[in-house]
Amino acid sequence: MRRSERISILTFFLLMGTLSVAENAAPKPQQNSSTSESTAKTTAPPSAPRGKLLQSKVFTLDGTKVWTETGFTLEPGQHVVVSAEGNLRYSDAKADNGPDGLARGFKDLLRKLPFNDAGRGALLGRIGDPDADQPFLLRARKDAVSPIGGKLFLGINQTASDTGEGSYTVKVEIYAADGNAPRVVARVVPSIAGIDNQLFSKIPRRITDKEGNSGDMVNFLILGTEAQMKQAFTTAGWVKVDADVESTFLSGAIASLSKESYLTMPMSQLYLFDRPQDYSWAHAEPISVVASRNHLRIWKAPFTVNGQMLWVGAATHDIGFERDQRNNGLTHKIDPDIDLERDYLEKTLSSTGLVSEVTHFLPQNPMQGAKTATGGSFHSNGQVLALQLATSGGVNQ
Repeated sequence: MRRSERISILTFFLLMGTLSVAENAAPKPQQNSSTSESTAKTTAPPSAPRGKLLQSKVFTLDGTKVWTETGFTLEPGQHVVVSAEGNLRYSDAKADNGPDGLARGFKDLLRKLPFNDAGRGALLGRIGDPDADQPFLLRARKDAVSPIGGKLFLGINQTASDTGEGSYTVKVEIYAADGNAPRVVARVVPSIAGIDNQLFSKIPRRITDKEGNSGDMVNFLILGTEAQMKQAFTTAGWVKVDADVESTFLSGAIASLSKESYLTMPMSQLYLFDRPQDYSWAHAEPISVVASRNHLRIWKAPFTVNGQMLWVGAATHDIGFERDQRNNGLTHKIDPDIDLERDYLEKTLSSTGLVSEVTHFLPQNPMQGAKTATGGSFHSNGQVLALQLATSGGVNQ
């Protein structure tokens, strides 16, 4: 029996056992809607922030919609104070639920919920660019601090094909930022000290496979500590990917089921600075991750920039499958316009409030087109994204 077959059989039995345990252990849905209504009404509203009240409005969220635009445009550091009540009823639920949502079960994974760590019906918020922003949990009561500027949306944690019957009444108050609120804004700057052609003389333009075949283009740099780098990616909704197939199967089968168990499908090891990547990160819908996901590999550079730790990476977007021209096998096909993935990375990280400066640098003799190690082609304007991470800030969730 081949090694891959042994792994697959082990995975099947472990995963089936996990599904059974998860289903039996999942908290039961709320059984008494009147109890949840009473709790919501008697729970004290969030204490008012110290800043000045700027805007206040009451919204009715129709259970047949996922997202509702509020018309509010936030500035970094402003408080969003939310109080919500009401009920929804899903066709397969045993009881009504309020803005706290139903108890989360493993089937929520298959529904591709906007916020997969909460159950259906939970009240959500979203700020900024709809292509890059990350939903955050509001529930019935919340005081959230906006790390970025942008339009505020209210949402219900459900899919467009599985909506609830009913509505929520949501009061939203916007308060001015106080002195303790994070005010980090990702500023676009013409240059960042130390990001220059002298630095790029020490950085290979492309990563390679184990045999030394050239692959993806190096298209981003990050300045900051390891802890800052990890916080920025996780806050932006990126998930750390397992290093190899065996650890992926075991974590997916044994760990509690979550969106991460889908996203952490393995990335092949590629090389920069004569070693495999230090981290792999993925960003995708959980069900479509096999064929399509935003993903990247990142290496700690063996040198610093003005005393700061430097991270060097290559980001691409898997959009399907193609033939691996090295061995005639099956491999992921990347979007040939790799600048789109570089820009997606910029949007997602900048939206966290953990990036202070952003620039794009065009090295001498820029890389503008080539083929990957598997035979796929890509093209670029040659610019490399550089991000300076901030020492503080972020969403207060």
